[in-house]
Amino acid sequence: MGDVRRVANPYDRVMATSPLRQPDDDELLDAYSAAVVHVVETIGPAVVRVERERGGGSGVIFTPDGFVLTNSHVVHKAGHLTVTLSDGHATRGDLVGDDPHTDLAVLRIDARSLPWAGLGDSRRVRIGQMAIAIGNPFGFHHSATAGIVSGVGRSLRAGSGRLMDDVIQTDAALNPGNSGGPLVTSRAEVIGVNTATILPAQGLCFAVASNTARFVAARLISDGRIRRSYIGVGGQNVPVRRKAGVALHTTSSSGVLILSVESGSPARRAGLAAGDVIIALGEVAVTGVDDLHRALTADRIGVPSTITILRSGARQQLTVVPEEAKR
Repeated sequence: MGDVRRVANPYDRVMATSPLRQPDDDELLDAYSAAVVHVVETIGPAVVRVERERGGGSGVIFTPDGFVLTNSHVVHKAGHLTVTLSDGHATRGDLVGDDPHTDLAVLRIDARSLPWAGLGDSRRVRIGQMAIAIGNPFGFHHSATAGIVSGVGRSLRAGSGRLMDDVIQTDAALNPGNSGGPLVTSRAEVIGVNTATILPAQGLCFAVASNTARFVAARLISDGRIRRSYIGVGGQNVPVRRKAGVALHTTSSSGVLILSVESGSPARRAGLAAGDVIIALGEVAVTGVDDLHRALTADRIGVPSTITILRSGARQQLTVVPEEAKR
């Protein structure tokens, strides 16, 4: 298939008519239909069905040598995976790696001359532009739905409990089985990996942005996992009273109250204790658990970091050395 970002868009040809004559409704509808058909015919051959012992979902071949992008929740802890291509041929899928925190996974299939779809730049996505979802809802192979991009930069809670950032919202209908399939623009650019819907609401569907998918997929292919750091605390979000903040020379309005500290953890070695309130890690303000998760990146593994806490009415700084998080 090559680089799908270079394909022509039938809608452009209609809109490029003489400036003295505006296209009528029939022409616009025909152009819309032609654009959807064009996308499905271009990207559809790269969309696969992914099946496991119980249930399954969709995926998209994103390299010519057989790497398949899908959702982590579609393949996580699966003992056996079967990938069915657009021509009906079924083959074994080998799990390269999965990341529940971004709900992404990469499979590898042993096949040649595969159609594939390159990942577009999700930073260019705009609210209101056409969005087309292709997948296998309820086992109906290669189904397509169309809508618009309803929102960008959304946050969505993954099944692991961690917050996923930069999520695309769409009203292109998604159903069980669509998970892992591509969300595509009218120019046949894959801008997301369909991941979730909110029930019983209608038209609230979400996709992991393609730029996130590109980053995660590259790490999974090279390392088989996404490396993150951890310090070993359990906590909850708490407000910091304004008067207390002024007295303690902090502008934080909230932080993370430590409820427990794991034995032998970096937090325990750093001297953190239950009852402390974390308000910063290094130069990063921590206003809640999600901020702390975002701050604990792979770059902090083994690197001494200043952690700022509120303890017994005083502001203190300790040094913690985060370790690599275990799966």
